[in-house]
Amino acid sequence: MLESVIGATRFPLDPPGARASAARSDAWGQYSTDLHHTQWWGHGAPMDYILPHDIIDGAHPTPGQTAFILHGILGSRRNWRSFTRRLAQRYPDWRYVTVDLRGHGDAHGLPGPHTVDACAADLARLAAALGTAPLSVVGHSFGGKVALRYAARAPANLTSVWSLDSPPGLWRRETAGDEIARVFAAIRSLAMPAENRVAVSEHFVAQGFGRGVAGWMTTNVHRTAQGVEWRFDLPVLESLISDYANLDVWDVIERPPTGVVPHVLVAGKGARWSSVAQRRLASAGQARQHHLAESGHWVHVDDPDGLMDALGETFATH
Repeated sequence: MLESVIGATRFPLDPPGARASAARSDAWGQYSTDLHHTQWWGHGAPMDYILPHDIIDGAHPTPGQTAFILHGILGSRRNWRSFTRRLAQRYPDWRYVTVDLRGHGDAHGLPGPHTVDACAADLARLAAALGTAPLSVVGHSFGGKVALRYAARAPANLTSVWSLDSPPGLWRRETAGDEIARVFAAIRSLAMPAENRVAVSEHFVAQGFGRGVAGWMTTNVHRTAQGVEWRFDLPVLESLISDYANLDVWDVIERPPTGVVPHVLVAGKGARWSSVAQRRLASAGQARQHHLAESGHWVHVDDPDGLMDALGETFATH
């Protein structure tokens, strides 16, 4: 049975233990928290918006042992729900929190600027609301840079950060940049509301995308009285992806904060990593490196077992 908690949906496999409190002050602003009160000062103004999130507990989560799971651009927390349920069964000592990043899913109405750092600050505010900062943050693609920027501030409790198939440097046109630009162009060219999900899928096929991408885009719509509309906020996402493309986070991988272990996973068939970036990663002595040779970019779909095994380096060792 679903239980509402702090603006979230909880999927308990067993009742959780008591939650720990956390407090943190850093360059984003300040927050103080207990289980009943949260304050946040960011960009000079108080904010009380908490990101939509789902809580998925293992069978016997250890108090304070929490991981945030972050989707990529044009994704949502729903994309990771099935995998995270399996993760909770495999590693039952954890609480997992899947999150809608700003502009995605149900996360609308946040003020700008819309940047990767703003997304990281949103996570800090969510941690304050939950009353416990995560021990680990796992981010896929766009979410990988968000996770690394969150880690860069050395927040309380954090011991590991995972970047899944997300090269930490500037975008290169020969990797994912052109494909994402084409997706955004196709989004802009589709008049909304569309008649139904089939019409959305056929539009993307007509724009030259495969059925896989076309089907994935239909997960980003919701039904209205007039047809279907996008779930996401397109101008916000365009700002986010522009910032992501021009943001370099190699420093977090090569010189991580004390006590934080960065994990970088490369999908062998993801076509995101240049040979130069892979050589640089190989020389990053403080980072743990993982490779899924047969996986495409959507690692939690293409090789969920391999990804789950890799994540065990964090989730099976606490």
